[in-house]
Amino acid sequence: MKSLTLGDFEIFWLNGGIFELDGGTMFGVVPKSLWLKKYTEGTDKNVSFDKDYIKLLNAPLLIKTPNNLILIETGLGNKLNGKQKDIFRVKKEWDLPGDFKKMGLKRKDVNFVILTHCDFDHAGGIVMHNSDGDPELTFPNAKHIVQEAEWQDAMNPNIRSANTYWPENFSELRDTDNLQLVNGNFQVCEGIEVQQTGGHTNGHQIVRIESQGQVAYHLADLLPTHVHYNPLWVMAYDNYPMDAISLKQKYEALAVQEDAWLTYYHDPFMFASKFNSDGKLVKKFAAAVPEKSKPKKDLRVQEINVRKDYRVAIGCPKCAQVRDVSVEKYLGHKHFLTLN
Repeated sequence: MKSLTLGDFEIFWLNGGIFELDGGTMFGVVPKSLWLKKYTEGTDKNVSFDKDYIKLLNAPLLIKTPNNLILIETGLGNKLNGKQKDIFRVKKEWDLPGDFKKMGLKRKDVNFVILTHCDFDHAGGIVMHNSDGDPELTFPNAKHIVQEAEWQDAMNPNIRSANTYWPENFSELRDTDNLQLVNGNFQVCEGIEVQQTGGHTNGHQIVRIESQGQVAYHLADLLPTHVHYNPLWVMAYDNYPMDAISLKQKYEALAVQEDAWLTYYHDPFMFASKFNSDGKLVKKFAAAVPEKSKPKKDLRVQEINVRKDYRVAIGCPKCAQVRDVSVEKYLGHKHFLTLN
């Protein structure tokens, strides 16, 4: 599994599930003509043009340090019902246990789980259904780091946040020693610090990662993809959009100043990147992208003069293969053919 090396830390991106959300909600007031061009640059596989949905990852970051194993976010989880999967257009199922197995790790090995906030797409994997269908804490030995303001909001959702703070995601964490509530900036372990920001939600926090002088910022839903780098490109999901704008300006400037990586949770194109002071993308870290298939060329087909119910053999001039076809309808010199 490919990883980004940061000093003596290694950062891995895991399979927390893939879904599709409406592009308009992901880019707020930004006109579709602008975000569509940016989001589809260099690809033809990420937008369903008929309904304007865009593909988004939910990719938890696993950080291996010399002394600790830290997970940032937990993905969609495996508790979504059929209706929820349809609504959120889930295209790939969550499988953190499978990823851990491939890496030779166990769920109980995780020391810390950092939740930047408690929306279902970030907190869905806190609790999982086991093989018997019963709920259990996915990472039973981990301290789960949450801002107290965020936790209080999740436990007492309002009419808007009730649609994203789902009680089943916290059932096995609530009232346990695994829950660690913090206020403001807090050092989780050496090299890993959370900083309360607000912006996206009231208790939203970001993560600063540093090892041997190398730095990365995980801005979570302040910067869900690299396409959102423009400070004004904020989501309709942001509860405090003006705060989100100023926070992006602050942390993007810090990242340039410290030559830091910006890591992404939702980006289907890259896991991390660096920008320069002009806002230009200068470096990226991405998984290997499958080579695009070459467009098929139209082949010249010789006109065949047949009538309905006649059967003919047609040879392909390129590959020399022969197919037996039947003519379903005869309309002058136009024929509707069915391959057999």
